[in-house]
Amino acid sequence: MLSRKRPSKPFVPPFTTPKPTKLLKPTDDEPPASPQPQTTQSTLFHNMASVLADSDCTLINPTGPPLLPSDLYAFRQRLHGAFSADSSLRSLFLQGFSVYISSTSNFRRVLLPCQRDGFGSTRSESLVRVLLLVKSIQQDLLDMLLEKLPEFFDVDPLVSARGSYSLHLEEDVARLILNQLRWLDFLVNSEAFAEKLLQVLTICPHHLKKEIIGSLPEIVGDQNNETLVNSLQQMLQEDSSIIVPVLDSFSNLNLDDLLQEQVIMIALSCIRTIDTEHIPYLLRFVLLSAKASNARRIISQIREQLKFVGAPHLPTSQHSKSKEKYIVDNSKALILDALRSSLHFNNILCMELLKELKSLEEAREHKVVDIWLLTLVFMNGESLRKSVEKLFKKKIIEGCLQDHMFDQCILSVKDLPKDYLATFLSLSAYLLACKEQRAQEVGVHIYILLFEESSDAFSRQEVLGALLTHVGSGVCHEVSAALDTLVKLASRKSQELTSLSSHLTGILDYLEVFNVESLHKVYEIFVCLAVSAQSCPQPYGCSIANEILMILRKQINNSDLLYKKMGLIGVLKIVSYIADTNNVSLPPLSHRSNYEEAVELLKLSLDSCKQLPLPLILFYEELVTTLQNRSLHPAVMEWVGKQVLEFESIYLSDIDSGNLIVQDMPYGLEGELWMNLDGDISPVCLNIVPLVSPLFRSSSPLQILPTKFVLLSVVERIANQGSLGGIDALLGCPFNLPSTKLLSEILWQPLTVKQKQICILSLYYAANWIRELLNVFSTQVGNGCETISQATKEDIVLKLLKRLRNLVFIEYLLDNFLKQHPILLPDFCPHSDLSPVVEFDSVGDLEKISQRLKGGEILSRNQKKHKGKSLTPSASSNAEEKLKQPTLVDVWRKAGSIPSQGTPDEDASVASLKTKQSASEESHAEKSNMPLNIEISAPLKCLDAQMHKFRPLPVDCLSILACPENNQSSCCADPSAELPLHLYLLCDLHKKLDLLCPTRKQTLARSFSAPSGFMGMKLTEFFSRIRPLFLYLRRNFDRAVHILGEGAEICQEHWITQSSLAANPEIVNTCVSVSPILTSVSVFKETLLCFGKMLNLPDLLKENSTLLDLLKAFQPTEISEGLFQGMQLIPSPGSMDYLYSGAYFFLESVFDVAINFSFTLASEVLLTLESMVTSIHTFLTRCLSENGMDPHTRFSKEIIPFFRNKLGSYAHKLLTHKCDRDDVGGSLKTKGEMIQKILRLYLGNCQSASDSLNDLASSIFPQDLPSANTMEDGSTFPSLCPATMSVWYRVMHEENISALNNLVKEISQSEKSRGGAKVEDIQKLLNKILQSVNVVVTLVNMCRNNDKVSIHAVAVKYGGKFIDTFLKVFDFLEAQFQMHKDLILSLITELQKATKTIQTLCSEAKGSKQTAITGKIPMTKRAMERFLFHVKALLCKTPSGCLFWMGNLKHKDLMGQVVSSQAYLDDQSDETNDDPAEAIAEDQPMNDVNPE
Repeated sequence: MLSRKRPSKPFVPPFTTPKPTKLLKPTDDEPPASPQPQTTQSTLFHNMASVLADSDCTLINPTGPPLLPSDLYAFRQRLHGAFSADSSLRSLFLQGFSVYISSTSNFRRVLLPCQRDGFGSTRSESLVRVLLLVKSIQQDLLDMLLEKLPEFFDVDPLVSARGSYSLHLEEDVARLILNQLRWLDFLVNSEAFAEKLLQVLTICPHHLKKEIIGSLPEIVGDQNNETLVNSLQQMLQEDSSIIVPVLDSFSNLNLDDLLQEQVIMIALSCIRTIDTEHIPYLLRFVLLSAKASNARRIISQIREQLKFVGAPHLPTSQHSKSKEKYIVDNSKALILDALRSSLHFNNILCMELLKELKSLEEAREHKVVDIWLLTLVFMNGESLRKSVEKLFKKKIIEGCLQDHMFDQCILSVKDLPKDYLATFLSLSAYLLACKEQRAQEVGVHIYILLFEESSDAFSRQEVLGALLTHVGSGVCHEVSAALDTLVKLASRKSQELTSLSSHLTGILDYLEVFNVESLHKVYEIFVCLAVSAQSCPQPYGCSIANEILMILRKQINNSDLLYKKMGLIGVLKIVSYIADTNNVSLPPLSHRSNYEEAVELLKLSLDSCKQLPLPLILFYEELVTTLQNRSLHPAVMEWVGKQVLEFESIYLSDIDSGNLIVQDMPYGLEGELWMNLDGDISPVCLNIVPLVSPLFRSSSPLQILPTKFVLLSVVERIANQGSLGGIDALLGCPFNLPSTKLLSEILWQPLTVKQKQICILSLYYAANWIRELLNVFSTQVGNGCETISQATKEDIVLKLLKRLRNLVFIEYLLDNFLKQHPILLPDFCPHSDLSPVVEFDSVGDLEKISQRLKGGEILSRNQKKHKGKSLTPSASSNAEEKLKQPTLVDVWRKAGSIPSQGTPDEDASVASLKTKQSASEESHAEKSNMPLNIEISAPLKCLDAQMHKFRPLPVDCLSILACPENNQSSCCADPSAELPLHLYLLCDLHKKLDLLCPTRKQTLARSFSAPSGFMGMKLTEFFSRIRPLFLYLRRNFDRAVHILGEGAEICQEHWITQSSLAANPEIVNTCVSVSPILTSVSVFKETLLCFGKMLNLPDLLKENSTLLDLLKAFQPTEISEGLFQGMQLIPSPGSMDYLYSGAYFFLESVFDVAINFSFTLASEVLLTLESMVTSIHTFLTRCLSENGMDPHTRFSKEIIPFFRNKLGSYAHKLLTHKCDRDDVGGSLKTKGEMIQKILRLYLGNCQSASDSLNDLASSIFPQDLPSANTMEDGSTFPSLCPATMSVWYRVMHEENISALNNLVKEISQSEKSRGGAKVEDIQKLLNKILQSVNVVVTLVNMCRNNDKVSIHAVAVKYGGKFIDTFLKVFDFLEAQFQMHKDLILSLITELQKATKTIQTLCSEAKGSKQTAITGKIPMTKRAMERFLFHVKALLCKTPSGCLFWMGNLKHKDLMGQVVSSQAYLDDQSDETNDDPAEAIAEDQPMNDVNPE
């Protein structure tokens, strides 16, 4: 279509031309224009308009902007041709256009979109936009527009609250100018334009500057990216508020890698300077720009610079008062959303984030933002959740993430969104389920934070639901931690929790499976809620109290002892609250007053368990605990006082001048007063034998004697301000026990079964009475009791030591009688949750149990003999037994804890058993004239199995250890004969420490071990009570070392003298003696075990003062500087590392003594040294985790490597020390744990494990291993003998695999280092790998000369594991193949020797059906197959000039001989490869790889 052309006519301006405000600046090639008159400006304007008119453009349009021709391209070309042909015309046009746009209205007209001829009202581009596409005038027009732009800076755009401009675009000239500059088809001189634009940008107002910066990619394009980046960086340094448009501009620019890195660094540098509301944009830009090459650096910078979370570290008590300081605006949530979305779309960031956090070692390097980052990674998907959970746990246990960091994290976001709440609940659930105490503590803390900060009922219900899930898990430590959380919530947020009490009633469904500690916590929760609900105006207040009272009344009246125990605990928990004098303001729970309700509950509880000893013991124990911890109402104390008035009438009897008043004894037994410490002045004695008679079949008063005495002592202490002067006569009064004549060997055998049982039970009750005497009166000699005079304390101490000798004597005597006549003893500890409830109401019951215990072994044998005969007739009964759920007693019997019991239809077997017993008794009577020797300090074999039934010795009883010596004679090492007493209490301390830090092996026997004796005691209180004992432990340890080192003798007269002073009776034909060597060995072992366990108690390591005292107690007499030879920094005296060093050097001196005495004792010292190194490492880690370290606990980091090297050398010294073969081999035929630990210490702490393993495997191990029939005295390692060979063999395999795993880590680290690994380092790594291969080849090939199945099984199992580990370095071998081809090929060919032997072992094991080996074959076979194909891939990928093929295997034995079944194939298989895995032939082309 042809364009229409208007006829030319003279131009008449419609408006009077205004006076121009500014003229166009002349170009460099033109002279400066002088001011033109008005006619000249009009002429210039007419000329410009004429040029446009000649090109079909109507400049003056009365209805709006100028009219453009329909063909804009032709229009531009016509103008460009005219201007190019005539430069004067171009100059006149530009001058005229400048004159025209000097008017704001005209300028706006040419900036607005124009109408095009032929298109009606269609809007097109503006005239300026079209003219900018004319090449000849583009640069001049751009300069003209940029110079006009500052004229409109003073126009306020009136930005609205929504962030948009309220001024219309057609009225905003500055924005119209910017629109003309966007998306031009070309730029004639982009560099000059960019420079001019950036100059104008520096003076622009803020709102316009941001819009121009955001439009820079659209205006300038990609030709000047470097200039733009540098200029924007400078602007950001001057004004950080323009960060958002700058980031938009960076995002739209097409930058190369170098500039992209630059803009990322620019953005990261602005994190701290920009406003919080702009941080989400910056984070989203940076994280979405991340790549694998820079993701780690970006994560590191964000962690370092980002400060969007965090509040001042306030104590927990100030959180509620300063909560407003944590509340921040919604920008924090936007930051989290930006991080979450960025991590969601870039999985590389998640992986690099985890790697970055794993690489952090010191606690001060961790920040609050790390918690949020891990939480966001946890939210993004299932694949990384396990890794995040493990990392959370690791960092918390190491002390890197503290409680206050979680406070700042959770409290920094107002109204935590529900998705974040669910995430924190999941993490808390994982932490609460961990076994580590520190992880549980943090989980509890997070749960409490989430509940306290949740303002709506839905969120609080979610938290409670998660806690109830833990309560019902059935895992002991998880249940305990969840209940601890609820207890804290019930005390802090009782009103909020009361409104949600209906959700907590589900806990009552799990009461049957809770232990005693958990039951206490459950009832404490509900008691707190019931008490709080009474003061609550809501109607559910009374219902909670009524419901809990109703449940407790049902439980205590239940005939089932389990429910009765629950009810008693709950009742005493309620009484402790409502009867407390400090809670007099509490509203009553019922129509009665609180103290009346308490007395009524106590009466009801006592009446319900009067006839049942175990519930009654539990009731008294709970009542004692309540009296010790609470100050009860006088009415309640009056009722308690009435309960102890009957103690004297039941248990005590008058004596006349130290003689027993004649009484009727059961079953014709003769009574006698034992252990009278007060002599003739004692007015009473304790009746024991008369109370073990059938007259008391309805109850067992002696079972409740200890607990009732404790209740009596507590009432006496409360009444007399801590003094027990009113009952001190009980400490020295004698006991009415069976006559010592009856306990001799001559008179013991003729006794009837009932008489023997009464004698044994009498001794058992006497032992528990003495234990309780020690427990009660040991509280009088401590530093806390100031109402007792020093003379009285000394008298009590003397009697306590005597009673301790009485206790040791009776328990060893009781153990001797239990060997001859075993019975089940009654239980004094109702808190043994897994112990069966056995009531001993009559002696007849004990007789039946004794018969079953004696006949259990023979009955089981008879059952085995007749098993086949009785199988068919009893098939139905057997089926019923299988369907029957086993009881706890059955589980005990199956575990071997108690002997099997016979069935009722086995009376004939029992009768025959009694006949055989009578015959053995007759033969034993002939030997009765021989004296019986009872060795004190020997293990209590029979009694130890039932030691958990005894009354425990609490921590207060350990204070007897610290009592000063009374006899200062120096005739021997132990003049007061204290070592046996010290050993007895030391063993009890060891059991308590075992309960504080249990091992991983949790057996059934462990669950009913001896009670701890410190139930309800805090660990800090426990440490404060054992703190005075450290010096006494050292003193007796020195005695034991002196006896063992110098062979010092202990006078037997001292023990006899002290025993007679303690009024221990003399039994005819029975000698109670003490072996000094056995006692010293036991004291030596127990002291080292206790010292090692205390050093590694997590809570003790936090108590610096207690730890200092423990280390000071075990310091040598002198520490010379020569002991620190090899250390650059010598610790300063008095510091923690100096004390650790002193204790370490002291044990080294003890090691020199022990190694000359016994291999076992030297091993104990070595393991204690290892415990000390572990303690140092743990303590150092804790110190580094704290920002402010105490200068007294500052460590030198080189102390741990220094001690590890010494530990390895001492382990080597012990292994090479010539010792008695019976001390090593004889004991290790059944277990080799000690040799295994020592060998691991040697290989794990030597300078080079690879060199040591290679040395042992290649030279020492084959030479030093003697045969089964010969012993070589000159062997390098005397501890290596036939009995310990399997232990050495397995440990060397395991340590070799561990060394190879360490090499894998070294290779991984060297590959990540900048510049890669050096050639020398690579050579060293390859040589170490070759050493590991040589070790496994040597160990596996040893099976050719050893026919033990256990050795073959270890070779097959660990050979496969070694190959699996070896495959991890194949990528490294492939990368280094060209440079180290020969060495790598030798690695593979050497490993072939081991695979061949393993293949033969597998074949022989299958043929001979050796099940110990066949179970390990599949895994090993798979590893060998993977090794085969890895080798093939290695040789195929790398041009090595080698030929790889697989061939058929010959069936050979370990000696290399062909098995006879395949001997006929010899002639046909000459060309067949007999290698079990693969073969490598040198000098063959690689392209000939063909599998055969």
